[in-house]
Amino acid sequence: MGRWEPNARGRLAEAALELYSERGFEQTTVAEIAKRAGLTERTYFRHYADKREVLFGGSELQDLLVEVIAGVPESTAPVDALAVGLEALAGVFDERRPFARKRQAVIAANPELQERELIKLASLSAALAGALRLRGVPEPAASLTAEVGVAVFKVGFERWITASDDRPMAPVMRELLDGLKAVTAGGDGA
Repeated sequence: MGRWEPNARGRLAEAALELYSERGFEQTTVAEIAKRAGLTERTYFRHYADKREVLFGGSELQDLLVEVIAGVPESTAPVDALAVGLEALAGVFDERRPFARKRQAVIAANPELQERELIKLASLSAALAGALRLRGVPEPAASLTAEVGVAVFKVGFERWITASDDRPMAPVMRELLDGLKAVTAGGDGA
C-alpha cells in the first residue's frame, strides 16, 4: 500500500457500503472497512468520525443547497428558491443512483442508521431555514418552507430510488412541489 492514493474518502464509502450490504452494519468493523479500501484505520478516522458517518458524508449536500439558495435572485419566492435548491441536489444524486439504492437499503435495515438519517435531515432543515432567513424570509415562513423542503426531498428521494425506470430525480422533485403548490392553492395535488 502506497503512502497516498487518490479518493480515499470515496473508496472508504464504497468499501463500507459493500461490507454493510454483505455482512450487516453491526457485524462490520472500521478495521475491515479500511482494509477493504486498501487504507489504514487512521486514514478512515481522518475522513469519518465513526462507522455510521461513512454513509452520511460530510456537509457537502447541505452546503450545496445553502449556496444555491443564496444565489437565487432575491425576488424569487421562497418555495421557488427551494425548488432550485432541490434541483441542484437532484443533479448530484443522479450520478449516484446505484450507490443511493444500496445505501438506503442498509439504512432501512438498521434503527441506529435511521436515527442518524433523521438527525442529518433535521440539520439540513435548520441550514435551509437559515439560508431562507438570510434572503429575508421571516419566521415562521422560513422554518415552514425548510421543513416542507426536507419532506419533499425525503418523499422524492424514496420515489426516485424505488422507481423501475431511470428517470432523473429533478422531475420527481418538481412534480412533488407542483402537487404541493396545487394542494396549498386549494386543489387536490394530483
